[in-house]
Amino acid sequence: MIPCFSVHRNLACLQRALGGVMWKSSFGPAPLLTAAPARALIDDQISIKGHFLQPQCPVTVCAQMHSDDGDLWEAFAHYNTNADGNVNLTRDPSVGGSYLGCEPMGLFWGLQPAPGAREGLRLRKKNVETPYVMLLSLLEGHVSHSERQSSELAAVTAERWYMAPGVRRIEIRQDGVVGTLFLPPGPGPFPAMLDMWGMGGGLVEYRSALFASKGYASLALAYFGHRDLPGPQNRINVGDSYFTSAFHLLQDHPQVCANRIGIIGLSFGVYLTLRIATQSDVKPSCLICINGPAGNTIKLMDEEQMENGQRYWTYDDQGFVSFRDISLPANIPPENIVKMEHLACPLMYIVGEDDMSSSSMENANLIEETLMAAGKSQLFTRLSYPGAGHLIEPPYMPNSRSSLWSVKPKKLVTLWGGHLAPHAAAQEDAWKKILDFLEINLRR
Repeated sequence: MIPCFSVHRNLACLQRALGGVMWKSSFGPAPLLTAAPARALIDDQISIKGHFLQPQCPVTVCAQMHSDDGDLWEAFAHYNTNADGNVNLTRDPSVGGSYLGCEPMGLFWGLQPAPGAREGLRLRKKNVETPYVMLLSLLEGHVSHSERQSSELAAVTAERWYMAPGVRRIEIRQDGVVGTLFLPPGPGPFPAMLDMWGMGGGLVEYRSALFASKGYASLALAYFGHRDLPGPQNRINVGDSYFTSAFHLLQDHPQVCANRIGIIGLSFGVYLTLRIATQSDVKPSCLICINGPAGNTIKLMDEEQMENGQRYWTYDDQGFVSFRDISLPANIPPENIVKMEHLACPLMYIVGEDDMSSSSMENANLIEETLMAAGKSQLFTRLSYPGAGHLIEPPYMPNSRSSLWSVKPKKLVTLWGGHLAPHAAAQEDAWKKILDFLEINLRR
């Protein structure tokens, strides 16, 4: 006969090994929910399993998480346990809730603002030195959001990080350049990325933090809408020399491989990426462009740049604005289109086919045709994703089909496009291919 304390000790050991939560039971092991690894990078898959449940019974797995602004996001999925009383999200299909089918990371990319949340939310990490903390709960039966508090059987938390241990975050305010440099652990020198986002402005750090977690030094660059840049903040007040200085700052860093630097841009950052790369004094090793234009309807430092672009804005029946037509090649003056024939390095262009903010497919066609005419078609790689929207970012974070763009002088919600499941699949596939592309062009 096994002493009672031995049984309790074994169950406690099992609980610690699986990283979950157990409730006391006089009839055998209590239900257990595990998430492994419990602490991981944002692009790592998490294995979520339920144990010691009733065989062939309905259960719901819920996820809840607060953004850095304090807003609650949540997802839930319905499962049926197997004959052994287990459920495994890596193997088993969801039969209802936030997503359907076998989606191991559906609880992460399926997150949406909780009922009653503020209008127009978009989930973006503002403080990369802290994780997202996800509360995962196992509920009895197939329940909805409104029934969240019913019959909780077990729970576990999982941390999701953009910064790996040992990554260094360094604020840059040098030679007029405003940004944040992320360095991988170790002495280096490292291959590097210059990282630019779009006309949302500010300083967006999370992609650079993740690049550094993969072994690349990365400079997240602000160029618009930041307090440390020349004002006013509602327009671009820096010119070509600013971006050249940022590239050279990265190139001259003692822990960076000067001849192994890539540039990545999303949205308006694509135009800047292409513009920088085709100048004679900047020689990047490769470019990654995500859903953005090959030209601009305005010139940099144009006094009336925002007003000039507004004539191309379109609105849906909810009054949400789309910026898509601004970047149609037909609407861009020929003199404002980047001279792609001068490109001298490999370019990967990523297209979300449901992009409602940029004419990405038309711009990809323009770039490809120009390079082909110049005898440089071997430099161009296109990734195209049906059902994906504008904001193709690192994987497993949810897409916002629309979000609040501005409050003043009037409230404006902008359209990004994309549907949850195909957009999530695009982010996962594109990120893997981005890392493969960088491995080939920056490490070999």
